This record gives sequence, C-alpha cells and structure tokens, in this order.
Amino acid sequence: RLGSNIQNERRGRDITQERLAELIDVHPRIVQKIEAGDLNPKSTTLIRIQATLGCPWERLAGNVLR
Repeated sequence: RLGSNIQNERRGRDITQERLAELIDVHPRIVQKIEAGDLNPKSTTLIRIQATLGCPWERLAGNVLR
C-alpha cells in the first residue's frame, strides 16, 4: 500500500520514477522496488520522498499505519 500511495502522489505531480530517484539521491531501481512493494524504504529515504513530494504523511502512509 505504501508503494502505491507513493506512486499515486508522484504521478499526481507528473514526476517520473527517474526524476524522483534523482531528487532523493537513490538509484531509480530503488524507487521502482518501493512502488512495487518489493522493498521497504529506509526511514531516511521515506523522509526524503515525503519532503520531495510535499504531501502529508497520512496520504503517503494511508492504511499502513493502522
């Protein structure tokens, strides 16, 4: 769920996976794996994603925190 929320927020801002990866300083494959749900991001990566996308934690985490 976290990965799909990140993907929705990223797409809503018209940012490619490659661009997001560049902005948060990770390899594009990391963003792909996070969005696919194959990788849980480190807390520092998640913080950079949230800051870059500029959305509330509640929208990113959604049902993940429940």
